[in-house]
Amino acid sequence: VTAGGTREFLDPVRFLGNRSSGRQGYAIASAAAVRGATVTLIAANSALAAPAGVDVVSVVTTEEMRQATLTAAARADAIVMAAAPADFRPVHVADAKMKKADDGTSPSIELEQNPDILVELVRNRVNPSQVIVGFAAETGDVYGSVLEHAQAKFTRKGCDLLVVNDVGSEKVFDQLDNEVTILSANAQPVSVPKASKSTVAHAIVDELVQRLK
Repeated sequence: VTAGGTREFLDPVRFLGNRSSGRQGYAIASAAAVRGATVTLIAANSALAAPAGVDVVSVVTTEEMRQATLTAAARADAIVMAAAPADFRPVHVADAKMKKADDGTSPSIELEQNPDILVELVRNRVNPSQVIVGFAAETGDVYGSVLEHAQAKFTRKGCDLLVVNDVGSEKVFDQLDNEVTILSANAQPVSVPKASKSTVAHAIVDELVQRLK
């Protein structure tokens, strides 16, 4: 299970990141452990206490998360990518803190895409029975609804389940409750109404267990 939000540094002080607290990923790791699973939790920049009975690997950047996840995936029956890895990273990282210019101009920062860990896991699945669960943090826009964007993402990623979050203002990130829709290839979407992240975690694990059978 991955959790939390990765950071991509601009200089020794500043970074690109997101608002993910890691709560949902931690809850999933805990729910799986309670049911008897051996769980590795790959946690990015979270201040949460380690769930009981779970092996925690701490990471900071997306590349660190990628390496740790690929290592753990080699022996895993199931993978749950609940983290929010940064999509982009700076091409160049300054060795010293960037200073404000006296003329009021701002530095130009060139970005490049981070590797897509979920796609890499799907393409290099260690065995056909391995179940891979992705997460989609989406907002609706003029091009489509949250669910429409998520359906397109599910097709692109190729994972077995996709857990969809509407991450609009004051939703999901750093909140105690969550509300999700779980997409799969051969079944109708499963709606999990707003509840504690622990309750949502058990609903996700329920769907995961069905695929493992």
